[in-house]
Amino acid sequence: MSKTVQDALNEQMKQEFYAGYLYLSMSAHCSASNFPGFAKWLRIQAQEELGHAMRIYDYLEDRGGRVLLQAVPQPATEFPSILGLFEQAQNHERKVTGMINHLYELVDQEKDYASHPFLEWFLTEQIEEEKMSTQVVESLKLAGDHPGAILMLDREMGSRGPDEDDD
Repeated sequence: MSKTVQDALNEQMKQEFYAGYLYLSMSAHCSASNFPGFAKWLRIQAQEELGHAMRIYDYLEDRGGRVLLQAVPQPATEFPSILGLFEQAQNHERKVTGMINHLYELVDQEKDYASHPFLEWFLTEQIEEEKMSTQVVESLKLAGDHPGAILMLDREMGSRGPDEDDD
């Protein structure tokens, strides 16, 4: 593995840890706002993101690369509304998709073909991540300012269990 790929994977690992912190911060905000279902959904999402970071950690070690942990920026702690919060989550997932695409291009340039299967998992995962965040945003838009509809969505979001295919 080239140093360029190693550095890029370490950066992506940091971004995955940041995503975990962001979702955990969002979960705490929802808990404080008395939305336990949204809080649970976001906490599970945080755990998934931390799992993604550890997947990169393990891959770096498996390939003989060096794991270099970096400082993770503090995420936002206040959000204007539940809809605004999930719109931020949706935008974040789109950003992560762009980062994964860039990483895939980089391993091509570096002729690191062994990394293709590893990154394909992330490409597929991002399709699911964007789909889920978009569904939540669209549902919240449909709910509008109707408290009963938002509470119903909160209850529905609380029924999410941990995804079984994530490590």
